[in-house]
Amino acid sequence: MPSTRPLPPLIALRAFEAAARHLSFSLAAQELFVTQSAVSHHIQKLESELGVTLFERRTRAVALTTAGQAYFAKVHAAFELLRSGTEETRAPATARIKLTVGLLASFATRWLAPRLQAFSAAHPGIELQLRPDIALADVPGGEVDLAIRYGRGGWADVRARKLMPERLSVVCSPTLLGGTRRPRKPQDLVRYPLLASHAKLPFEWQAWGTRFGVDLRGAQTVHLHDYNIVVEAALAGQGIAMGRHRLIAPQLASGALVQAVPDAVLDDPRIGWWLVTPRAAKGEIEAVTVFRDWLTQTAAQDPIN
Repeated sequence: MPSTRPLPPLIALRAFEAAARHLSFSLAAQELFVTQSAVSHHIQKLESELGVTLFERRTRAVALTTAGQAYFAKVHAAFELLRSGTEETRAPATARIKLTVGLLASFATRWLAPRLQAFSAAHPGIELQLRPDIALADVPGGEVDLAIRYGRGGWADVRARKLMPERLSVVCSPTLLGGTRRPRKPQDLVRYPLLASHAKLPFEWQAWGTRFGVDLRGAQTVHLHDYNIVVEAALAGQGIAMGRHRLIAPQLASGALVQAVPDAVLDDPRIGWWLVTPRAAKGEIEAVTVFRDWLTQTAAQDPIN
């Protein structure tokens, strides 16, 4: 008949099995994430309960006694059976789906990155790979699964869906507005360096100038590689930038950047951030749909200021 005597505590058996396998109390402690003294304590209690000595304690090592070797063979086999049974029962790990997104570095760092933790927490099975570049990613050619573009739409061979509009106003460091030459009206901006980022089809300054009746052809324009650099140059007082409010909201809120001409704000519904996918795709992959829906919901919760 099976014995009715209780088994030793599982924690003591684990300590013994690990120590016997490594022939080291310290290595067993590292494996089990406990202290060496805790392993020694559990084994002493196990020896006391069994009434036998399992280890020979030496100066810098331990060795199994004859009883310890016999007991280890059975305990180790039991733990191996538990391990293999657990692995067979455990649901297989789901491979993460990679989703490649093309976008501007400025949008990635100033708008998307602070919000990505929420997406990763909600969708751990999707691994986002961001490809920031000032050049347009080849969406039809499959270079990326999805792109986020800035502009007025109208790109060839793709589907473009407005994610959110952008608000534009001319901004600068407060230090640039000191003295008697402070701009009072849009036309006064021609006295300052105008900061512009690289674009295949630049439109911001032209659209703003047309809206407020300013001829900017005689203004000094400083062309910079990326919009992140434009923002840093404006913060350093090097000129007037076209402020994309979605991207510079923290700087406007803190006063690090101010509107040079507060009444000259451009809200053009055509200008904004767009979600771009291949036009010829037979069916949108699920990860694209999930990320697109999350972006749309997140953008809707971000009122423009």
